[in-house]
Amino acid sequence: MKIHIIVGSVREGRTAIKVARWIESSIKQYDFSTLQVEIVDLKTWDLPIFAGVNPPLTDIYDQPKQQDWADKIAQGDAFIFISPEYNHGYSPALKNALDYLGKEWNGKPAAYVSYGGTNGSRSIDQIRQVATQLGLVDTNAVIEIRDIFTRCAEPEFSANQFDEKALESAFKKLIQYVSA
Repeated sequence: MKIHIIVGSVREGRTAIKVARWIESSIKQYDFSTLQVEIVDLKTWDLPIFAGVNPPLTDIYDQPKQQDWADKIAQGDAFIFISPEYNHGYSPALKNALDYLGKEWNGKPAAYVSYGGTNGSRSIDQIRQVATQLGLVDTNAVIEIRDIFTRCAEPEFSANQFDEKALESAFKKLIQYVSA
């Protein structure tokens, strides 16, 4: 089973990569021998703004990097999406990455992690709407991180007991859907 942690921020000095490393490290400590966890960083992927003639739901991939992105997403059995809350929404880089593909998302479980204004709740609400339209399975696995700015002053994210408990709960929900 392969879980992709999708880092949905591409800004310099971003917090999302710190949160992704914490999630990856924590999940690897759970006792699952068949589990693979991979950070998929949108900054590294550098997907151009989608401007294709063919909507991705047609499965005609003619944009730069589109087929490579499709191959990467097809490898994942489940996804954990991380996004900051920008202006009451989620990051444009994540929106673009979701919009790049069609069938590769369909039927795969998703969990959501956000932070920022209202602890990221508005961001998660919007991601879930788009993800549902793409056919991702909403596991109701949500982590809203509080006080992100004071807790990310160091090079690594400083998770507290509530974050750890929320991650464990979200992970269990995600695994239930993958195993079903």
